[in-house]
Amino acid sequence: MSATLAEKDLRQKELAIARKYANRLPWEAVAWGLGNLLVWLSLWPLVFLDVMPLWLAFIIATFNVMLCYLPSHEAQHDIIGRKGTRWRWLNELVGHVSTIPLVLPYRVAKLTHIQHHLHANDADLDPDYSSSATGPWHAIWKSIQNRQPGAGGGFNKYGDVLQDIGRPDVLVDGAVYQIAHFAILIGLAWSGYAIEAALLWWLPRQIGLTYIQFFLSWAPHHPADKAGRYRDTRAFKSSWGNIGSMGMQYHIVHHLHPYIPLTDTPRAYREMRHILEQRGCRLEGI
Repeated sequence: MSATLAEKDLRQKELAIARKYANRLPWEAVAWGLGNLLVWLSLWPLVFLDVMPLWLAFIIATFNVMLCYLPSHEAQHDIIGRKGTRWRWLNELVGHVSTIPLVLPYRVAKLTHIQHHLHANDADLDPDYSSSATGPWHAIWKSIQNRQPGAGGGFNKYGDVLQDIGRPDVLVDGAVYQIAHFAILIGLAWSGYAIEAALLWWLPRQIGLTYIQFFLSWAPHHPADKAGRYRDTRAFKSSWGNIGSMGMQYHIVHHLHPYIPLTDTPRAYREMRHILEQRGCRLEGI
């Protein structure tokens, strides 16, 4: 078999597997996104009415922020409902509201994430390249550094990306979110609820951002030195397991076929693993 025919055969087999997992509405992502938001919102009255101790609410709120991004990520790829379908409204609803605890507007997240897929590991064009680091502890430190005033990485990089792609209008979304966020925190502090504001939103957001950027940006792409469809990400064995790493062990499947729901990527990976091996993909310990 010629190299051209072998490539065509691999591609057809890979697509056949991927299509088995396409066109499914991931109701689990809908319940996850909306349910997680409702739990986080419920913490506020529960704490203010002394129904729940603040220390417990802080732990729950931290998990809420850590968990809030991925349902929106499904919506960013139109997995819940594509344009023109009956569930499009649900796709947009989940996309917009699930990242409220993270203070990340949906349009900002979606447009910059598309650029990440188009330019993964490109130091100039990948919005998430600033998460690259030499190791786990360095990745955590980079995440913290990137959110400092004047830093050029992390979410601070997103503004430059939106300008570069001709969508400076979306910067308004980010400004509104940030102003509202700080206005609420200041208002709560002024009203005597500074500790509650810090432990239900500010600190959980800082911890959640570090966790999300570690597992969604750094770990799947490390060492972020290769480009190309089968080279810019990897499969890897996480000591936190697939749930603890938010499904990122199989991130290579997502980059190859971003229409596959997150919870289906492990099965899709197991079916196409032999194809990925033949393509020389990085399949590290899994």
